[in-house]
Amino acid sequence: MAIRLLGLIALAVWAGARGKSAHTLLSARWDSLWYVRVIERGYDFKLRTADGRTLSDMAFFPLFPWLEKAFSTVFPLSPADAGLLVSAVASILAAAGIFFLVEGVYGARAALFTVALWAALPVGIVQSMAYSESLFTALAVWGVYFAVKERWTAAGLLALFAGLTRPVGLAVAAAVWVAVAQKAYTSGRWNNKALPGVVLAPLGFVAYFVWVGVRTDDLLGYLHVQNGWGNGFDGGVAFAGFIGDLLIHPPYITGVLLIAGVALLVWVYRRGFAKGYPLPLQVYTGLIVVLALCTSGFFGSKPRLLIPAFSVLMPAAAWLADRDRRRIVWTSILGVLIVGSALYGAFWLNGSGPP
Repeated sequence: MAIRLLGLIALAVWAGARGKSAHTLLSARWDSLWYVRVIERGYDFKLRTADGRTLSDMAFFPLFPWLEKAFSTVFPLSPADAGLLVSAVASILAAAGIFFLVEGVYGARAALFTVALWAALPVGIVQSMAYSESLFTALAVWGVYFAVKERWTAAGLLALFAGLTRPVGLAVAAAVWVAVAQKAYTSGRWNNKALPGVVLAPLGFVAYFVWVGVRTDDLLGYLHVQNGWGNGFDGGVAFAGFIGDLLIHPPYITGVLLIAGVALLVWVYRRGFAKGYPLPLQVYTGLIVVLALCTSGFFGSKPRLLIPAFSVLMPAAAWLADRDRRRIVWTSILGVLIVGSALYGAFWLNGSGPP
């Protein structure tokens, strides 16, 4: 919480120096405006772009705007401010879930470092915006936690809600299914108590997918809505082309750094198997990473799409936690990362910001 507060202070100072409103930057730009439109108009808004594309608000899943509407009804808040409140509460719940899940693998010290690194991500300011990243991460991490703890119904319900928040909610459903299958395999028998969780887990995504299909009179309506935004799963072809283009045009270092970043991401993910991370967590993280990197369009969005993949931070957190000698040095490194995140978030949101 303190790390994100520092980021908000940096944003307020930076925005003030540029004559901008930090409140507006957090609550009334990009996706935030689309969520508010859903509340005010329902799912019937479309925007025609200059290049001929049709952007439909059906690309945005309903749980976040539902909560915005509920909070703005109960409290004297505008929908946008309600969105900020939802994200603030959700980010705290997400941090708590990350701590308890990582604690079971590496212990409390590494869990605390993981939470700190997650909060200090360069694009961590998104966690404080009226965006759905914090809400989804909170639902996802607790869903995976309950799946690991074999509390099937709770895990299934959280996966359902995650599926009503973002399309990658299916990754949480997959984690639940894998946890149930793993338990059945190791015990040699099926546990009927797991059935509610198995059934509930995918229902959020499926319900919205079907609803869009009915609303658009098109079985694959949701996929076509995403295509209108330039999004679609292509196995990473478009992203590879994007990197290739960066490699042949100056500054070439950008493409090199992107390749290094993807390689590092794959390496730390594989470390999870070597270190014995819970299989449901690995399945969840793997799907988040694949869906983030292998979809076309909005390449600048990929860092924020990876925010829910918190477990890739665990190896670094465990390394920091084991540095008993020269502790001041390692604490200083973390401090530099935190300050750097705050400054970058302020710079980024006052500039291009998250697409």
